[in-house]
Amino acid sequence: MEFSKTSMSLLLFILLSCSYLISRMTLLQRIPSTTTFLPNQRAEKLIRSLNLFPKDPVNIIRDHSFDFVPGKIVEKKFSFFGEKLGHHVGYYSLPRCKAARMFYFFFKSRNSANDDPVVIWLAGGPGCSSELAIFYENGPFQIANNLSIVWNDYGWDKASNILFVDQPIGTGFSYTSDDSDIPHDESAVSNDLCDFLQQFFSDHPEFVQNDFYITGESYAGHYVPALASRIHQRNKGNKGIIINLKGFAIGNGMTNPIIQYSAYTQYAFDMKLITKQDQDNINKLLPPCVDATKICESGDRESCVLAFDHCEDIVNSILLIVGDINFFDIRKMCKGPLCYDFSDVETLLNEKIVRDALGVGELKFDICSKVVYQAMHQDWMRNLEVDIPALLEDGIKVLIYAGEFDLICNWLGNSNWVHAMEWSGQNQFVTSKTVQFLVDDVEAGLLKSYGPLSFLKVNGAGHMVPMDQPKVALQMLVNWMQGNLNETSI
Repeated sequence: MEFSKTSMSLLLFILLSCSYLISRMTLLQRIPSTTTFLPNQRAEKLIRSLNLFPKDPVNIIRDHSFDFVPGKIVEKKFSFFGEKLGHHVGYYSLPRCKAARMFYFFFKSRNSANDDPVVIWLAGGPGCSSELAIFYENGPFQIANNLSIVWNDYGWDKASNILFVDQPIGTGFSYTSDDSDIPHDESAVSNDLCDFLQQFFSDHPEFVQNDFYITGESYAGHYVPALASRIHQRNKGNKGIIINLKGFAIGNGMTNPIIQYSAYTQYAFDMKLITKQDQDNINKLLPPCVDATKICESGDRESCVLAFDHCEDIVNSILLIVGDINFFDIRKMCKGPLCYDFSDVETLLNEKIVRDALGVGELKFDICSKVVYQAMHQDWMRNLEVDIPALLEDGIKVLIYAGEFDLICNWLGNSNWVHAMEWSGQNQFVTSKTVQFLVDDVEAGLLKSYGPLSFLKVNGAGHMVPMDQPKVALQMLVNWMQGNLNETSI
């Protein structure tokens, strides 16, 4: 009797689960006791590391009545400085949802709004708001010590018309009154974003002809290629408004889990975080991680959750050894659960005068959502690199950049998957020369490029490159969009 493909996959899944338990029990005799974090616990750990405190899921509004008109944008101008600036906020009622409204900021370029590209920035998490970037990374503003707002000299609005979107639904100021609107995978996420962009350009036809770029960091290593692929497919099929997609960039992203999890111990060893014996011991957790992830790629939710658990044992084993090192930036130490202090943004955005200016009513702001994090748990181990080769073949520019001191989405893992990616220019990219990326005649990173593909390792930066190296990040963006990433002046 022959097994069907489904039966064989199920058998492999069961055998893998059993062999994993045996290998894990053996390994844990050699490694300090690991702690397996459930999705809820991992989300809380992430949020607390930013000096933020997980609260009730206030972005799920119960018993909230409002006129929901699917596919409609309600937008208003606002200003933190009392000037008439090209700053907008708005809500978009998602047409594929029952009651979901997606919140966004739109900042016209401080340079030339008519000519500069349109850029969308997507934050990671999953479930963290783009307002983190607006006030701490590449947005127009920074928060001063007294909660006053000052200009960011290196905001990306100096070179683009930029959108910051709170997504997936349930993140930041985006909300719904129906739990079923919270997405669980990239298909739903990219559909919502694509619908939003169609309506945005319909309401802002003056920007339709401008070049368009998708950018993001961390878990946006999933969001960005999924959205780029969805837009490109729609464009080729002449569906809706043709968005002038020119390229996308991912900073310290999680894109190809198998390759990136396989790089953790090598990166940790190279950076002298663990010993060779530690590396050898922890690497014994790698085969079940790889095998489970392969099943996840063609399997169901349960297989992907199992793969996540297998692979996170690798990360947790390293973190137990390194102690209080900040896994976003290994140059720094955490004090207890606190690795950064981003609490000012929550304080600011929950002030009534600010909420009134943004038109969000009484909705409270939480920068990271446990609800969204848990909902996207099954999506974590999916490989989004598979969408990229077709985009490269059609000339869509791709920039993968990574700060050198980030552990959690380290440059080595990102470099490895970029080099391993199969496309017509792979051999030429692999053999191309690594050159210095210069800013003010000083090496700011190491760059490798061929055709539409570029990889940049950024010096002196951790997980959040625009925060750690703001001038470098802006110059990188400008040169890349202009097609001269090897050039050294803005």
